[in-house]
Amino acid sequence: EEKLKESLDIPVFHDDQHGTAIISAAAILNGLEIQKKVIGEVKVVFSGAGAAAISCAKLYKVIGVKAENILMCDSRGVMWKGRGEGYNKYKEEFVVETDARALADAMVGCDVFVGLSQKGVVTKDMVKSMADRPIIFAMANPDPEITPTDAKEARPDAICATGRSDYANQVNNDLGFPFIFRGALDVRASKINEEMKLAATYALAELAKRSEAVPEAVKIAYPGEKFDFGSEYIIPKPFDPRVLLYVAPAVAKAAMDSGVARQPIDLIEYKKRLNQMVDEIASL
Repeated sequence: EEKLKESLDIPVFHDDQHGTAIISAAAILNGLEIQKKVIGEVKVVFSGAGAAAISCAKLYKVIGVKAENILMCDSRGVMWKGRGEGYNKYKEEFVVETDARALADAMVGCDVFVGLSQKGVVTKDMVKSMADRPIIFAMANPDPEITPTDAKEARPDAICATGRSDYANQVNNDLGFPFIFRGALDVRASKINEEMKLAATYALAELAKRSEAVPEAVKIAYPGEKFDFGSEYIIPKPFDPRVLLYVAPAVAKAAMDSGVARQPIDLIEYKKRLNQMVDEIASL
């Protein structure tokens, strides 16, 4: 991706990396608010140290998680200084001084678990060892690191999210890239930078709080679900047409403010045009 960015004068965006980071960051912001936790104080543990996990960890630091409060585990266990094997230049940023060696060690007392690894690596006992009011994002697909059902049995006070639509709080990349590219392309952005990613993150987090205005079409698409901002609804649904109205203008504005928009636009007129598009979608 970095080589593409250097060689192409167009926005390049890897949705499995940055899409996951943006959407899960928005969900974490809301989850922490509901759980009454301060982002600068929470301890975050990652299961998985690939491109998606590293992109998530980088963005989480930008939104306020402290580097010293992140523990990342790869296939060899916790990434600790002195292990001396299995690291590359991307992982090095998250190699830390710690006595933890296995995922189970890392999860003791942690506030947030972020899974981007494989099915079943988290047990109920691991969940029980977490801090009060934990957040558990088990996002391995198609089967999560632990199911929300098992996680909730172990810790009823937990907020859970997965990458699947058959559980509450689906962290799905299609909440991000179509609308991020809409905003980026409409201002002819030369790149998708950190400011644009942050704008998308905060826009998604804000939209979830507007749960009183969830369109009827979304409720029909998800029968039996509740749409009140809370532990079962911390992130908007992919079928919510309002995502276009929140994310695209936020990204376009961030591109203009950060100087990468080659064709600045009138945001008021732009929002009117997007509203018209949403009306057309609704009629379908």
